[in-house]
Amino acid sequence: MNTPEQSLLGKPARYSDQYDPSLLYPIPRAAKRQELGIGAQPPFFGADLWTAYELSWLTPRGKPVVAIAHVTVPCETPNIIESKSFKLYLNSFSNTRFASADEVLARLRADLAEAVWRGAPAASGIGVRVVGADLFDREQVHELDGINLDRLDIECTHYTPEPSLLAAAVDEQPVEEVLVSNLLKSNCLVTGQPDWGSVQIRYAGPQIDQGGLLRYLVSLRNHDEFHEQCVERIFVDIRQRCRPTKLAVYARYTRRGGLDINPFRTSHPLALPPNVRTARQ
Repeated sequence: MNTPEQSLLGKPARYSDQYDPSLLYPIPRAAKRQELGIGAQPPFFGADLWTAYELSWLTPRGKPVVAIAHVTVPCETPNIIESKSFKLYLNSFSNTRFASADEVLARLRADLAEAVWRGAPAASGIGVRVVGADLFDREQVHELDGINLDRLDIECTHYTPEPSLLAAAVDEQPVEEVLVSNLLKSNCLVTGQPDWGSVQIRYAGPQIDQGGLLRYLVSLRNHDEFHEQCVERIFVDIRQRCRPTKLAVYARYTRRGGLDINPFRTSHPLALPPNVRTARQ
């Protein structure tokens, strides 16, 4: 079984500039999910939305092409892709000649799908969209919509995950609201480097105490976990402590190595959010 420690993350690596799908390093989701009490049937739907800003290849005549790739990986895949391996894989396109953008798209779709479904029958594909330079000006910037928790003037004393900070008004009328914060921060599980993000929490049910929720989000500040795992932790903790009838958690993390990772988890069928970056991304 691949582990984060066995990957090239945090280690010197040679950058290959010739197409090499073997560079992709899948890591099983199961171990971290087991820590959260998530079994074979997770209590959520969703996907991980990746944006790759450093995609380039050569035309048959050797002229470089640049593009952006949007990748959607369903959360039911057995694996995530370790982000440094993803970067190394994308770099391997840089001096490789492809007949067209369609060929690049086909390679990306096939290679990434093989990696995230490795070890299990593929239940579905993954989404890949390549945006050419002529369409860059259509790429939007938009902040997450919702009530901004960061307006609250609160005292914070916990910087490792503290679910007990979460509470909801179970004896009052249920509400439906969307809450956001830009104060999400965690650290890379292997290197300890900071991961900065914004988070949107959409729910229906007993009203969640906003101050407690913001303190809880801040409590992840010194926690070591990959993006996907942090979002699933937030989802599970809110679900267990606040008992919403519906819950969706969406985080957008700032990019590293030309990649951003934006996990989305929902308790009920819900359209995926558009992969639109925030100002910090």
